[in-house]
Amino acid sequence: MRVAVAIDRVEKRFGSLRALDGVSLQIAEGEFFGLLGPNGAGKTTLISCLAGLARPDAGKLAVLGHDVVGDYRAARRLLGVVPQELVFDPFFSVRETLRIQSGYFGIRNNEEWIDEILANLDLTAKADTNMRRLSGGMKRRVLVAQALVHKPPVIVLDEPTAGVDVELRQGLWQFVRRLNRNGHTVILTTHYLEEAESLCGRIAMLKQGRVVALDSTSNLLARFAGQALNLRLANPATMPSALRARGSESDGTWTFPLGSQREIEPLLAALREAGCVIDDLRLTQTDLEDVFLDVMQSSGTEAAP
Repeated sequence: MRVAVAIDRVEKRFGSLRALDGVSLQIAEGEFFGLLGPNGAGKTTLISCLAGLARPDAGKLAVLGHDVVGDYRAARRLLGVVPQELVFDPFFSVRETLRIQSGYFGIRNNEEWIDEILANLDLTAKADTNMRRLSGGMKRRVLVAQALVHKPPVIVLDEPTAGVDVELRQGLWQFVRRLNRNGHTVILTTHYLEEAESLCGRIAMLKQGRVVALDSTSNLLARFAGQALNLRLANPATMPSALRARGSESDGTWTFPLGSQREIEPLLAALREAGCVIDDLRLTQTDLEDVFLDVMQSSGTEAAP
């Protein structure tokens, strides 16, 4: 399969800060790829290097075979980026903004596609509204529209749903899924891990500028598979010290990791013998948030091909 984005041993420093420390990734054409990590992990720096907004100190990046430094015009035309920050021109309406964005790529008579984007992002009613008069969520929709206006084969979404209402979020993902089904490569960074789990076929996790996990979403979930029993007690002070050492508490809820469901009954029996009264009980399955926390808490690197 053709490689859509190639990132080879990329390094980037800002003074003494090493923002990227030898990052290497290959993203196949047509993938829906997740790029996850805590604040300061290097995600936005990597996207800035890919988009040509920052120049790496070492390494190479290419979009569909076009080097982002040596062949930046072709690479930039093939890429659509939705930035994390709300950046807009306050002098134009939504439609004028999209027409101007089309002009940056030498595209004329783009009204039909602009209308389709506006409809899919629920912006049709705001098409002639000045950008200054839009809410923060509406401005973010326009940023998505700007990234798509030249029909790029590779789309990068940097926290696209931050501050966006639930209804728009669902509509946006339906539209992006459709673009992905039509062959567009999508790269997503998000702090909503449930979004990454449901959308992304493969995920890379960054920590301190390094790739610490790289695998398919299903493999990551399987590797850290497990269950946990979550309990809220009416009288938590009665819990035996042996059980306290086995579990962890957060906001009054105790969580006990389980190797198998056979461990549930002995655990409940020990609580009954201690006189604990259970107010609430839930059995939960490992999700991407558990995987993310596990990977971030580990100090080594584990990258799968």
